[in-house]
Amino acid sequence: MTDINAAGFPVLSLVTFLPIVGVIILMTLRGDEAAIAGNARWTALWTSLITFLISLVLWTRFDLRQPGYQFAESVSWLPEFGIGYRMGVDGISVLFVLLSTALTPICILASWDSVKIRVREYMAAFLILETMMVGMFSATDFLLFYMFFEGVLIPMYLIIGIWGGPRRVYASIKFFLYTFAGSVLMLLALLAMWRQAGTTDITVLMHTPFSYHMQYWLFLAFLASFAVKVPMWPVHTWLPDAHVEAPTAGSVILAGVLLKMGAYGFLRFSVPMLPEAAQHFAPLMFTLGVVAVIYTSLVALAQEDMKKLIAYSSVAHMGVVVIGIFTFNVQGIDGALFQMISHGVVSAALFLCVGVIYDRMHTREIARYGGLGDRMPLYAFAFLLFTMASIGLPGTAGFVGEFLVLVGAFQVNIWLALLGSFGMILGAAYMLFLYRRIIFGKITKPDLKSILDLSPREIAIFAPLAILTLWLGIYPASFTGFFDASVGAMVQSHQQAMNAAHHASQFAGVAR
Repeated sequence: MTDINAAGFPVLSLVTFLPIVGVIILMTLRGDEAAIAGNARWTALWTSLITFLISLVLWTRFDLRQPGYQFAESVSWLPEFGIGYRMGVDGISVLFVLLSTALTPICILASWDSVKIRVREYMAAFLILETMMVGMFSATDFLLFYMFFEGVLIPMYLIIGIWGGPRRVYASIKFFLYTFAGSVLMLLALLAMWRQAGTTDITVLMHTPFSYHMQYWLFLAFLASFAVKVPMWPVHTWLPDAHVEAPTAGSVILAGVLLKMGAYGFLRFSVPMLPEAAQHFAPLMFTLGVVAVIYTSLVALAQEDMKKLIAYSSVAHMGVVVIGIFTFNVQGIDGALFQMISHGVVSAALFLCVGVIYDRMHTREIARYGGLGDRMPLYAFAFLLFTMASIGLPGTAGFVGEFLVLVGAFQVNIWLALLGSFGMILGAAYMLFLYRRIIFGKITKPDLKSILDLSPREIAIFAPLAILTLWLGIYPASFTGFFDASVGAMVQSHQQAMNAAHHASQFAGVAR
């Protein structure tokens, strides 16, 4: 039987699978190609908007005081194996569900004019992708999580491979192979955990004791999968290629949501289920995070392609997230979660800024632009806001997360905090470098003299992202309040596990 949640109906299942209803409607459309394309756009937009409106139930009815799962649903699937259809959200996952449902209609609007071939299939791919993203963040059964986690690859592979740039096939295959290879090891880890616990229920696995030796190997298996998804240095090389070749909306959803899957995996599995191994590998994670922050920032400074520059900046920002997660303190993990949400909004907006001028000029080379502020004042203002947010200007979305991560890192090691902050200084350098070359100066290219400013549709796309960017920066408590209870419980549980392990080792030493 299904356990009806507090909302009075299975809201998570509805939000997860409503986009599939939109896909079915898309497949029934008939008429000439132009009519099908127009109807497909409106069907996808209305489906994603309705899904977003329903998902707001999670925002309005979420109990901020409860650290556990809410809106829980459970249906027996394979009871003899301890496998079931289990859904629920806690403070760590609820905002990512909302981020996924909010960005999908923005992606559809962003593709309104730019995608002209196989429009129905394109819209169907985005709706299927939405189902996979929401399902992954809502699943409380490990096997169900794995199915959604892997399911994300298929529509994203098609979006890059069919509607991408000239090297789209190479980029899509590289994206698929990198992400799939690591996930095979996670499947082996899943089987090992199921064999010991007898269930794939995440709430049970959270409290299942695994030996230190087993934790060690499980952590490495998870690392192989989640590090590629983050992506962490040195397994980040698929990301710039994927971003450059993906259509604008593909880059938006890739940076806005898909890059959060790896960090979410660390928070959902590696840290709470494998506390001793997580503590053991924390210095390695700090090292990889710092290298990502500094190295990819330096690489970003050398880029001549706008999308590549922003792609490398995403790797640097996610390096900050990794540092925050493995501080194991409230400030660090709170900062990591906030940084994930803010980066999802700001990076999505930055890729949309690139898409606006790419749709007009069909080039992403920084050298081809200059002086756009004279012809496109609205665009220049929007680009400035999101550039400042990416840098971490106080009052914008980017500041709070980075500040909290640095506070958490300072409690662990002062050098960790200093190196992390150095990467943020480099971030300011490459973003201001990008903005100056595109917006300031005089227009020297004849074709730029007739370029048009933002259209009403583009203003409608940027407006909600601008509001969110300022809202996150000015009133962060309205977002941190969602994950405070869950993060506090996680940190307390980790500390208890480490204390128990310390006492056990002391007892073993006395016994010897």
